Amino acid sequence: MSDTRTRIPSPTPLPEHFFQQDARQLAVALLGKVIRRRLNGQWLAARIIETEAYLLEERGSHASLGYTEARRALFMAPGTIYMYYARGGDSMNCSSLGEGCGVLLKSGYPVVDTLSPADSLAQMQALNPSASGGVRAPERLCAGQTLLCRSLQIRVPDWNARRFSADQLLLDDDGYQPSQVLRAPRLGIPTGRDEHLFYRWVDAAYSRHCTRNPARRGQIEGQHFHNLKLETAQQQAQQESRPC
Repeated sequence: MSDTRTRIPSPTPLPEHFFQQDARQLAVALLGKVIRRRLNGQWLAARIIETEAYLLEERGSHASLGYTEARRALFMAPGTIYMYYARGGDSMNCSSLGEGCGVLLKSGYPVVDTLSPADSLAQMQALNPSASGGVRAPERLCAGQTLLCRSLQIRVPDWNARRFSADQLLLDDDGYQPSQVLRAPRLGIPTGRDEHLFYRWVDAAYSRHCTRNPARRGQIEGQHFHNLKLETAQQQAQQESRPC
């Protein structure tokens, strides 16, 4: 008789065809999905609350600078992990439909559930302590692209140009969907490199916990950001993906 006490529940990864979308559509579709990373016998987990889309033809993307070995993942099949170093830390993306296009997983929020219990959250906090070495609050654990990767121990040498793995690192759909989505320009794009494009999407319910809240004080709705129903955000992304 098998010992069920050591059996670890397994999440169900998103199907391969999920990634066969334009980067803008994929960026919206990824909101609410859960990144699960198996480490030391536990599934660490964070819900994706912020994404950014990048296209080959616009100047804000890495791919627009040309093909290199380090960027090869963006030119590989949709759903390939693309990682690079940003601000001294690891940053995670995945390729989408269209050569050179992809989505940056910009920030997340820790998930505690049957698959990823409280012990998993404690492990994430141990991996990503505060600047003073103390315990980082859950809402700040994954509030940025490098913090997200640090909390889940997802590193460039281990995962760049690889596929998601059902037993190590995957994206999971637990049924949650945002009801409202904030759309805004991407962060950190240099002047003159298509910094005006509204290619950043944030789950409005978690906007206070993303990299930078698009709806923070001083920001004007309709000028600095748009507050959309999920269906409207999906429709806009689909319309923009159609060839002219």
